[in-house]
Amino acid sequence: MVPRYSPWQMAEEIYISTDIESDGPIPGPNSMLSLGAAAFVAPSRTHIASFSANFELLEGATPDPDTMRWWQSEQPEAWKACRQDQEKPEIAIGRFVTWVEGLPGIARKPSGAVSNAVFVAYPAGFDFTFVYWYIRRFGKISPFEYNALDIKTFAMAVLGTPFRESVMRNMPGSWLPKGRPSTHVALDDAIEQGVLFMNMLADARAARPPR
Repeated sequence: MVPRYSPWQMAEEIYISTDIESDGPIPGPNSMLSLGAAAFVAPSRTHIASFSANFELLEGATPDPDTMRWWQSEQPEAWKACRQDQEKPEIAIGRFVTWVEGLPGIARKPSGAVSNAVFVAYPAGFDFTFVYWYIRRFGKISPFEYNALDIKTFAMAVLGTPFRESVMRNMPGSWLPKGRPSTHVALDDAIEQGVLFMNMLADARAARPPR
């Protein structure tokens, strides 16, 4: 029997590697400071488009003291970078949604919703929580729905290691992007993590037994 697929189900997935920086652990009480994203289509390790924005603080939010001590003591240059050219949060997150929806190769369901955008992050549980909260808080519809892929979880599946051991220091050197250290500048980290994921995905697909 030949499977029946609609055109939007056959569209190539677009992986949106995303990194956010914040002044605390949770959205609402704390603010997202910056958002960087890079779009990839397998098998290429080169992103097809990128997005970056710095956010004004949320009205009524309060920076977390421990997080602010970390910024000041560990990442003063990244802090300066994420406080330049700030935008109102509703404008910045609106631009991000529009950017995702306008990517080349984006497909839509009959309802008009985006069907092939996949949010990718490390860890997705943190970054997706902030991005989804901002999207909904400012009246937008998530182009990802709930499709968020966690790089650490994917590494656990590919390597066969326990989850807490599926970290970058235990990953094969061939996966790690050359010359792209983590900077805590959102776009830099989004590109780095996107290349990491594409390397992982290529290995996983190469090892898959033929159907």
